[in-house]
Amino acid sequence: MHPSALVRGGALIALLLAPAALAATTDPPAREGDFVVRDFKFGSGETLPELRLHYLTFGTLRRDARGHATNAVLVLHGTGGSGRQFLAPQFANELYPSGQPLDTTKYFVILPDGIGHGRSSRPRDGLHMKFPHYDYDDMVAAQHLLLVDHLGVDHLRLVMGTSMGGMQTWVWGETYPDFMDALMPLACLPVPIVGRNRLWRSMIVDAIESDPTWKDGEYASEPMDGLRTAADILLIAGSAPQFMQKALDTRVGVDRYLGDRLRFLLPELDANDLIYQLDASRHYDPSARLDSIRAPLLHVNSGDDFINPPELGIAEREIREVHHSPNAHFLLIPSSEQTHGHGTHTWAALWKDRLQQLLDTSPPR
Repeated sequence: MHPSALVRGGALIALLLAPAALAATTDPPAREGDFVVRDFKFGSGETLPELRLHYLTFGTLRRDARGHATNAVLVLHGTGGSGRQFLAPQFANELYPSGQPLDTTKYFVILPDGIGHGRSSRPRDGLHMKFPHYDYDDMVAAQHLLLVDHLGVDHLRLVMGTSMGGMQTWVWGETYPDFMDALMPLACLPVPIVGRNRLWRSMIVDAIESDPTWKDGEYASEPMDGLRTAADILLIAGSAPQFMQKALDTRVGVDRYLGDRLRFLLPELDANDLIYQLDASRHYDPSARLDSIRAPLLHVNSGDDFINPPELGIAEREIREVHHSPNAHFLLIPSSEQTHGHGTHTWAALWKDRLQQLLDTSPPR
């Protein structure tokens, strides 16, 4: 199976989106840059002398008569991903062209690589397990510095994110409640990561750290037994039941799919990076401060999401706690042959009309 077919398969946890499978379809292409933060202090008390933050942008930043940014949109990626995942045709072709919800002739779209991800500073760059133990609060604080100190963005038209980026969207809404006009978290929940969601993450970390070739992070080559188990678990966590039942309709087809997927994915993984990426969620819990959110908010999940199972009823319960937002709603996209499990967050055709509605009903503040 060709790598592009793997993306269609539905296992779209950002960690499984290898860059080679994604085709940039925007014209003109994205602009890239790096911002170095000196002596960045993490919530753990650790400090990094130079924290590199990589980013992509589309469009041109516009300001009002007072010099305030008016058209900036921040889009945040998921665990193991990068801003480049939003160059995928199923996202970019639906949102960025003229007349679409994030029309890049109208908006200044910012796609950062989070700490520990993409081309931003990561454990694999040399510090390995001595890299500072970042969490989502650190990642959001660094994104804020990137916007204000480097890009000159003092206000956002929209913050949206997928999976981990969706969770960070909740953090943005609580930490900087007046910084944005609207919020759109996708494929996430505004509660601590516990239960099965914590269990599969712990299983991955345990598999890597139990591999004798891991050597406390100072491995000469990647601990492939641990990473093989990690990839297997991630494949299930990101699976799309209805699509897989139809597309993988023979034992031979299933076995071929698994083999092709692993050959494609394993070279993209780094054991230390993966441990840190999964551990970054350890302090996440926006539930106690949901009433601090002021911006209109649309929360979107899908009915076939293994990671955020709708039968728990958490999203419906928690959206009622967003008391001070003038317009807070939850949308559950029913499971179908068109949904993609957890990765429904990247298939914008399924929810872009609601994004447009959110923008239309949340005028600049």
